[in-house]
Amino acid sequence: MTARFFHPSPICNSEQITLTSANSHHAIQVLRLKQGDSITLFDGTGGEFSGHFVQTGKSGCVVQIESHLPVERESPLAIELAQAICANEKMDWIIQKAVEQGVTRIQPLITRRTLIRLDGERAGKRWQHWQNIIIAACEQCGRNTLPQLLPLLSLTHWLEQKLAEKQQHGNPAGHHIMLSPVASQRLAELPAPQPGESLTLLIGPEGGFAEEETDIARLAGFIPIRLGSRILRTESAALAAIAAAQTLWGDY
Repeated sequence: MTARFFHPSPICNSEQITLTSANSHHAIQVLRLKQGDSITLFDGTGGEFSGHFVQTGKSGCVVQIESHLPVERESPLAIELAQAICANEKMDWIIQKAVEQGVTRIQPLITRRTLIRLDGERAGKRWQHWQNIIIAACEQCGRNTLPQLLPLLSLTHWLEQKLAEKQQHGNPAGHHIMLSPVASQRLAELPAPQPGESLTLLIGPEGGFAEEETDIARLAGFIPIRLGSRILRTESAALAAIAAAQTLWGDY
């Protein structure tokens, strides 16, 4: 299988690209790629580029771009995952697998019962860490468009934004879903989103949403949905909901 790398700058046909130091190290030291080997690059603006190495060494790797391939592997269902942040390994897992399953936007949230607290410099470093996970997941799964990673917000602030949008523009298009173990409605009971409409999934922390958070979410237009008769952990709930939505309305 041809190696795939995300390149952070725009790529043009027939030019020579010097890989970033991180990508060069991975290509040489991990994948053991050599001069003449094929490679696929994408810059997130659409499609991917085929090429081959014309230089591999301590000074870096240079790729000769051969052609642009208008290949996209995006789901027809646009999914925004609004996820209460959780322990580092769990959050990393959620983001990685959500990208593999086709989410288009990720909104990390801090809730009243969130166990992890991030602010200032720590929040910035964690955001960059999550961005790197998104890039690596796209490289692995074949996506050529990077899902958008939004800045970390408190759930209250985010819901206030949603409520203001609802008051200004009316009920939002598409489905706004909040997973709840006490809800009675199932995902399959909802009508299919219309073409161009999106799905927003709101997932709580390990301890669940506080009552006032649930109330605000309802006011902002979120519908409580239950996934089966079992209570799922936060990292299971997010991925199960995405998979179910892709099965019902996406490309599964």
